[in-house]
Amino acid sequence: MRELKYLAGYSEKVTDQVSQLIAEERLGSVLLQKYPSAHDIRTDRALYDFAVAIKNDFLRKSSPLSKVAYDGKISLIHHALGLHTFVSRVQGAKLKSKNEIRIASVFKNAPIEFLRMIVVHELAHLKERDHNKAFYQLCQHMEPAYHQLEFDMRLYLTHLDLGGALYQEG
Repeated sequence: MRELKYLAGYSEKVTDQVSQLIAEERLGSVLLQKYPSAHDIRTDRALYDFAVAIKNDFLRKSSPLSKVAYDGKISLIHHALGLHTFVSRVQGAKLKSKNEIRIASVFKNAPIEFLRMIVVHELAHLKERDHNKAFYQLCQHMEPAYHQLEFDMRLYLTHLDLGGALYQEG
């Protein structure tokens, strides 16, 4: 049986079900049935607008975002799907801070639901630095299906890892 690196920590029952889908070559079709198309947010500007719209709906009073971009250097192997960075620096007599979000470029051609889940995750770091109970409660407040989407996204990454593309490059 092939290692399911994106599903580490899930129960044996769950990983056995996923292994069965893989053995029957049905994982891609199950994903396509649930997520029939990829989003069309291809540019960094469109991604920034998408993230700011979510931020304005839920975190209006939090610090502004300076940048949101796709990043081809983010390593999925190190379990990073996106990164949030907060940089403070002194410029003259003023303290300037920047919040940046970077999303792994593999999500340029993914379902909108997965992109939203990752953006929600990174936005939650504006208020909660650690992955604690309050962090995940905030994620679920912004995206009620957060945990299901995270699992489905892990199935998507597993499918890609096995060499299967779901959507045409766009």
